[in-house]
Amino acid sequence: MSFDAQAPTGPSVVIIGAGVGGLGFAIALKKQLGCHNITIYEKANDVGGTWRDNTYPGCSSDVAVHYYSLSTDLNPRWKGSHGSQPELHAYLKDLTNKHSLRDNIEFNSKFISADWDSARQSYDLVIEDVLTGVTRAASANILISAVGVLAIPKYPTTLPGLSTFKGNAFHSARWDHTVDFRGKRVAVIGNGCSACQFVPRISVDPSVQLVNFVRSPAWMFPETATPYSECSKWIFAHVPGVMRLYRNTLMAMYDSRYLLFVSTWARRKFTEFLKRFMLDAAPAEIHDKIIPNYELGSKRLIVERGDGYLASFRRPNVNMNSDGIAEVTENGILTQKGEHMPFDVIIYATGFDTDKFSYPVRGLKGQSMEEFYDSQGGPTAYLGTTFPGFPNFYALTGPNTCNGHTSVIFLEECQISYCLQLIKPVVQGLASSFAIKMKPTLAYDSWVQRRLSCSLFTQCFSWYRREGSKKISTIFPGPLTLFWWLTRSPQWEHYEVEGGEKWEKQRRMARISRAVGCISLIVFSNWALSPREMIPNTLSRFGTQLLKFPRVPLGTFFQGFA
Repeated sequence: MSFDAQAPTGPSVVIIGAGVGGLGFAIALKKQLGCHNITIYEKANDVGGTWRDNTYPGCSSDVAVHYYSLSTDLNPRWKGSHGSQPELHAYLKDLTNKHSLRDNIEFNSKFISADWDSARQSYDLVIEDVLTGVTRAASANILISAVGVLAIPKYPTTLPGLSTFKGNAFHSARWDHTVDFRGKRVAVIGNGCSACQFVPRISVDPSVQLVNFVRSPAWMFPETATPYSECSKWIFAHVPGVMRLYRNTLMAMYDSRYLLFVSTWARRKFTEFLKRFMLDAAPAEIHDKIIPNYELGSKRLIVERGDGYLASFRRPNVNMNSDGIAEVTENGILTQKGEHMPFDVIIYATGFDTDKFSYPVRGLKGQSMEEFYDSQGGPTAYLGTTFPGFPNFYALTGPNTCNGHTSVIFLEECQISYCLQLIKPVVQGLASSFAIKMKPTLAYDSWVQRRLSCSLFTQCFSWYRREGSKKISTIFPGPLTLFWWLTRSPQWEHYEVEGGEKWEKQRRMARISRAVGCISLIVFSNWALSPREMIPNTLSRFGTQLLKFPRVPLGTFFQGFA
């Protein structure tokens, strides 16, 4: 006789996206809260998010991989200091199997919309099957957005003639592996992190004629990716504490880079170092095109490894063009100086769209997230995680959470830890929903914008700022240590709670318990430190005073806390 597995019970949790954030959140829900009523909607047919989608040649992490991984699942078997895309994707698939998450994931399921129902204290969801196009309804008491900030490729849509090009054209985040680059004329538009990783790889073939169109140069930082020896891997795996200590050392090292944003002296010295490095690495004919005219730190710092991006321009088949693009034609690109350059392939390395929310979400009174953003002059959230008017809705890497100097994965872990404290009473049935109030949200956003207003990030436009706005809506104004401190515990008075009578009672009793414990500790400490001959007299006086105290039935005393 066979028995069906018991269906998960209790409030339902829906996570949008099976990338590192979504998987990390699900793992934390299972391990820390014992919550198993979890559904992860993933539009693709596999887990991995960014590390599944970005498959361009040379794709790897900018941050050392022992820090660019979950703190709950350290891996002693990394091949080297920086993880490659295949290795990171394999790590996420291993996590999925290790924590039995595949049963919680619905693949090929695109999240369409969510609408809050106050009466039922849940979100009404619409999900689309990407294979058939059929939509279905679902619901969630708790909704987690884990789509990531780098999920939607951004194309230069304002560029005339974009759709007229008859050759192969694709975004670097959606790499077309069917294209054979041998003997082709290739245009790469953009010089961000992705371009700096794949340009050296595809141009190593001398038959490929590559031109990189650069609108503005970027500061580049030399960092060596070193392989780990078998001895190092053995130590990481078998010597207790070594891998954790190494990770913590990396955390401190990366967060110390925030000094570049706040110390004029450190920034000046580091700028001089970077200038020397960049001019030494690049050929003389492009020296006038590679040094930025903005201060170090106001845009993202690009990592340059070994004989990488700058050194690739020493190859006779690689050139840089900074004339600007007037339009895309049927068979090439027309520059703003009137030169027409023929191409067979155009690769858009133009980043991601970080301004808009990825899907429609409506909260209290039917207000959408986009309408809320517009009312605040740009993306706004409390601690980049919760939004006023959207109960039980939490976002990873929300507004003003990103940083340009350290690990975004640890940042997401800080957010997950914070959210779990808000989710726990709902999962336990002690409350129905939590929603951040408007006043603390505006106060927090004012603090963020005030700190950013006197920072380097105001000196130029970048993806850190909302397009067409002066509001800086992406970057966090401080080191990651500060964000960890702010998210270590919720300030409960900042939240509106529905159906939380049991939770409030539990909190009152916890406060009483702590107070009794503190008083007991003080009395015991006083007794332990008092001369022994004073103890009988002290107890005698205490007993006399106790007899004078009005007698109150014990039930009456606790009645006020019921």
